[in-house]
Amino acid sequence: MAGVSLALRLGISFMKFSLLLLLLAYQSHSFYLPGVAPQDFVTGAELKVKVNKLTSTKTQLPYSYYSLPYCPPDRIVDSAENLGEVLRGDRIENSPYVFKMREPQQCQILCRITLDAKTAKQFKEKIDDDYRVNMILDNLPLVVPIPRFDQENAVVYQHGFQVGLKGQYAGSKDQKHFIHNHLTFTVKFHKDSQSNLARIVGFEVKPFSVKHDYDGQWKNENTRLTTCDPHARRAVTSSESPQVIEDKKDVIFTYDVAFEESEVKWASRWDTYLLMADDQIHWFSIVNSLMIVLFLSGMVAMIMLRTLFRDISKYNQLETQEEAQEETGWKLVHGDAFRPPTNSDLLCVYAGTGVQFFGMILVTMIFAALGFLSPSNRGGLMTAMLLLWVFMGLFSGYASARLYKMFKGTEWKKITLKTAFMFPATIFAIFFVLNALIWGEKSSGAVPFGTMFALVFLWFGISVPLVFAGSYIGFKKPAIEDPVKTNKIPRQIPEQAWYMNPVFSILIGGILPFGAVFIELFFILTSIWLHQFYYIFGFLFIVFVILIVTCAEITVVLCYFQLCSEDYLWWWRSYLTSGSSAIYLFLYATFYFFTKLDITKPVSGILYFGYMLIASYAFFVLTGTIGFYACFWFTRLIYSSVKID
Repeated sequence: MAGVSLALRLGISFMKFSLLLLLLAYQSHSFYLPGVAPQDFVTGAELKVKVNKLTSTKTQLPYSYYSLPYCPPDRIVDSAENLGEVLRGDRIENSPYVFKMREPQQCQILCRITLDAKTAKQFKEKIDDDYRVNMILDNLPLVVPIPRFDQENAVVYQHGFQVGLKGQYAGSKDQKHFIHNHLTFTVKFHKDSQSNLARIVGFEVKPFSVKHDYDGQWKNENTRLTTCDPHARRAVTSSESPQVIEDKKDVIFTYDVAFEESEVKWASRWDTYLLMADDQIHWFSIVNSLMIVLFLSGMVAMIMLRTLFRDISKYNQLETQEEAQEETGWKLVHGDAFRPPTNSDLLCVYAGTGVQFFGMILVTMIFAALGFLSPSNRGGLMTAMLLLWVFMGLFSGYASARLYKMFKGTEWKKITLKTAFMFPATIFAIFFVLNALIWGEKSSGAVPFGTMFALVFLWFGISVPLVFAGSYIGFKKPAIEDPVKTNKIPRQIPEQAWYMNPVFSILIGGILPFGAVFIELFFILTSIWLHQFYYIFGFLFIVFVILIVTCAEITVVLCYFQLCSEDYLWWWRSYLTSGSSAIYLFLYATFYFFTKLDITKPVSGILYFGYMLIASYAFFVLTGTIGFYACFWFTRLIYSSVKID
């Protein structure tokens, strides 16, 4: 009867996992909740353009807009930013660009600057590093439309425009640097059919490099240019006579504004930014991974049900002690299977930290899939993850304390301190070193001391007390009882076959969880390091569920094989089996660095591998905890289902 009961429970569990995956696959389209309220504009209303950071995929170091000698407003005002925006390196400020709603402008002069050797060098360095200028209008980022020649009427949008370009004059071999000093803006709006109000649904630009000329004396904004004159209907349409960057050269910054009515509604205005060019590949990869895992779930469930049912039935039908002594398999190590492992305190800390990570990611995924963390709310995703991490400290302390008490530990304050400080201190130390490197480069991506203090306050002021509270609650509850009695003297482990070697089985076990997520990992790395939006959280949630199932299944299977070979040291191996997928994640990140990125500066390379090391470490803790608790549940289930004298 015990074998039948175990078989039914395992079968029901795997059926629940499969049904959940199918349900998520059917409902992968998440609805969109905008992050800001819509704003209506009447004709002639003032539209203020804001400037954001300068970004480059070659250096990964953002700089503020006014780090270059662009035309400043009368007074530079920083916009209020949330914690996530500061950590992302955003620096949103006002600009001298002022539009009038639905009133086109042509050849508006911003200012004239005279370059010196220092400013010319600054512009040249930014052009060499492919820096792009980012602007914002009504919370929409500026994009450059680029036609796709492989598809008719298809357009790809690049975020921001390049500071300038490099080229040669006709008949010359000397390479020059040219600045984009004329911008042709296009503001798309959706008009209300019943009123004169309109909403902004698009913000595009075409940059040009033009060496402006004018007659007479310079009269600031009232100067009449010969290269660009609205009175003579002369507009800038090309960069045939570009503005070179050299010492003592004058540069005149100008812009045009055109307004274009659009059928796109305000609620759908982010669709063009979130459009993925390779959506068919993405769909295929997700469906393929889903089918593989569903097939794996069925196979594992069938194998485990048949094998366990046979084992448990055979063990429970043994009539004599002599017969039991002649048997081999996982039952023989019942007296040692729940013996506390070596470094049990460290295992408790890692298990508690993994629970904290799991709770943070699960809640973040749910809110993101429902649309609450839209890209229009800049920094919202990172802010939410930080706050959730802090508040999940309650569950971290509880999980580590429960496991620690099961291991007969008594110093709960000691294990609580380790849980509260060990992992965060490691991450904070790496982050502090990387931030010092960014600070040395004078980049806006460096976290200010005020923000650093806020992070420390969240850690010590909220997270640590919550970890202590959770640990106190968990330790005061009755301990988890082992299903079987532990022997006083440890049993000798027989010699293992080559395929059960701990290192080999751990590395093999990590391949499957990584294989379930590595395609999605490509999109995530692309969005982070190539400065693209990532907003397919419905897909990501499916992949996360696939990762959970895969980690649990592969760990349970290898744990079962390990126990069958009479090796009862399953505690750490269950954690490392699925956790080893982090090794493959870091190796893939290394492959991505050398094949997809164009980073040449040593500091930028250190930043990349530093942040990917943090991500891999976090992935190790997450996947290791999932595998550990799956194996913990499995071993308790099978040993509680057999009769042991």
